[in-house]
Amino acid sequence: MGIKRRNFLLFLGASAGSVALGSLATSEKAFSMPFADDMAAMTDKGLSFTPVKLPIPLEIDGMTTAKQMEAYRTYEVQDDIVLPEGFTYDVIGSWGDRVGDSRFGYNNDYLSFIETSPNEGFLTINFEYISGKTWRETYPMVVGKALDFNVLPLDEEIDAFSLPASDPRKAKIDAIAKEALIDQGIGVISIRRTADGRWVRTFSNADRRITGISGLEDGRYAKATGPATAVFNKSDKMGYDDGLGDRIIGSIQNCAGGTSPWGTAFSAEENFQDTVLEPVMADGSAFSPSEHAFSIGDEDIYGRGSTLGLAGNKYGWMVEVDPANPNDYGTKHTWLGRYRHEAVGFFVEAGKRLAVYSGCDRRGGHLYKFVSNGTVRNVTDKANSRLLADGMLYGAKFNANGTGTWIALAPETPVDPILPSTVAGGKIKLPNPDRQAGGFVTIESDADAMTFKQQFRTLGDLYMGNSPEEKQGAILIDAHYAATAAGVTTTARPEDTIVAQDGTLYIAFTSGSPGGDGGPDASVFKGPNGEMPYEHGWIISLKDNGGDPAAMNFRWDSLAMGGEPSEGGAGFSNPDNIEIDAEGHVWMVTDMSTDKHNLAVPTRTDVSQSNLRGIFGNNSTWFIPTSGPNAGNAYPFAIGPMETETCGPFLTRDQQTLFAAIQHPGETHGMRQSMASETRKFAMKTPDGQEFMQDRVVPLGSNWPGKGPNDPPKPSVVAIRRTSSAPIRGLY
Repeated sequence: MGIKRRNFLLFLGASAGSVALGSLATSEKAFSMPFADDMAAMTDKGLSFTPVKLPIPLEIDGMTTAKQMEAYRTYEVQDDIVLPEGFTYDVIGSWGDRVGDSRFGYNNDYLSFIETSPNEGFLTINFEYISGKTWRETYPMVVGKALDFNVLPLDEEIDAFSLPASDPRKAKIDAIAKEALIDQGIGVISIRRTADGRWVRTFSNADRRITGISGLEDGRYAKATGPATAVFNKSDKMGYDDGLGDRIIGSIQNCAGGTSPWGTAFSAEENFQDTVLEPVMADGSAFSPSEHAFSIGDEDIYGRGSTLGLAGNKYGWMVEVDPANPNDYGTKHTWLGRYRHEAVGFFVEAGKRLAVYSGCDRRGGHLYKFVSNGTVRNVTDKANSRLLADGMLYGAKFNANGTGTWIALAPETPVDPILPSTVAGGKIKLPNPDRQAGGFVTIESDADAMTFKQQFRTLGDLYMGNSPEEKQGAILIDAHYAATAAGVTTTARPEDTIVAQDGTLYIAFTSGSPGGDGGPDASVFKGPNGEMPYEHGWIISLKDNGGDPAAMNFRWDSLAMGGEPSEGGAGFSNPDNIEIDAEGHVWMVTDMSTDKHNLAVPTRTDVSQSNLRGIFGNNSTWFIPTSGPNAGNAYPFAIGPMETETCGPFLTRDQQTLFAAIQHPGETHGMRQSMASETRKFAMKTPDGQEFMQDRVVPLGSNWPGKGPNDPPKPSVVAIRRTSSAPIRGLY
């Protein structure tokens, strides 16, 4: 098979049937996208659904090459969630809907459903970022208020933090910044399932928003644990002091997350550098917000947190929320490190120490593991949250031979930086050797990296503090750059981290292309034919030695899954969230950059790997059996609306409902006007490499979820279910 099925089986260790999600002891968090109704025709592959038709021909089509070329010569993209026959979806909430005394935010991402009784519970929702152009265009229609977006020319930068109150632009810019931050953060809504299978909101007193400005004016501050609080509270900071001590204003850029076995939701602050400054001083204190410009762009509204004086070192954390506690506005556990967090995976076993895994989603980001000093007594006890306040953070050092070690981000850890020559793209970023200036520098030669090593012996020589706790806090605040200095492997945008019941960690690495932040280790992250760089992504498994979450050595294996079938791929690009359902099968969603969706490819001559992603169409969802005769094959289950990403899939305990967050509809073209579309040319290939030309009709923008002419596109959370209300299963 094009997915290199044999390698996939080896990757699963020949025991795929035992794989099951372990982030919840009850498998409540298992994600499965649903499939066709039992009455639908069963495919000859033993599936319980008929795969949806993508724009790219696949080996699983069961067609001859000639028939594929005929069947795929034309294709029309839909501005809707495309599901197999026998399935439907209901919209639970959309941007602008009321949540507590606030509103449903923008670009919903990770979802966590915690059941409080049968058919009832709390849905916790992440709100990641603002899609600048589309948010501005539709804000008056959805929110019902006006903002002066013409206060600055597009893309003009200004130090809005330092503007005097007498400047007429100050109040207008602050208003834009506040509204944009309200649309980020976390939301909690109470829901129940009706007799006909639909989920409806019940509007309990626990419904609430934790926005990017919670605490700014209402006193609803977030809390923090761990060594970074010593930095927040110190009086002699080298840099900016917001005057709040260890109190924190809200949460921002909330992307992926996880659900703990003890019934709390974890929310990852990812690309916080768009909202506040990422670099810090050598003591972990923040740079002045005046150094982060405010600007209004088509992709985002930048510097909105700095405009309001938010301290950059208080963002980029993993945030824990108890949805059932209406007074809980989030706890940032600083032992988990400050970086561009993605999903979080839990290794929780009674009698052992707690391990929490997470990745930094940037080009050249690292994989991390926190290990508690205390041990778990009861897997479902909410007292386990206290274990996150005392332990150590480690970064993964991958060896090309399939082994690896964990490197502690501790003051005594030797400085041994990654060498630029080992990294795709040939550059790394290290803490600025001028420690009085702070921040980071770009290193492009091995000689400069070795000079850095000679200048600083340990991480403790790099970071400053009046006490061991302050110094440790500074390291955690600057975790990404400290990890690179310590020799932790640079990787390929680690997005999802999931721990199976046997303790195996599965990681989705989305893209191996280098960029401004760096690139992955060239000896580890290679394509199916040895290519480096390789854009289309991997899934890697990792297991700590002896199944011990506190072990300092591990083994890993990898599979390059993305890419065209003609080149050994499965027919998708950029794997993102991977989940494991109750039967041990893998479900995966893709995260191609929006500007690459349906990008015309009229010829393959001199087309980059990145631009070639246009052939894959919209982002999609795939089912991959891990046992049985079809183990290792990949089957497309769903296709997202125009210019969207399907995020945060979460299957209910009874597996009858799949919650999913549809993010950034119409992100590139905005609101679809008068059902406009255009036809584009694509030089396609059949799985055996025969080239043919496809005419593809592509809607321009989106009207989802309303789907009426000129309806505003709105990020929304949906519940996907069988029309028969039967449980969701992938195979008969």
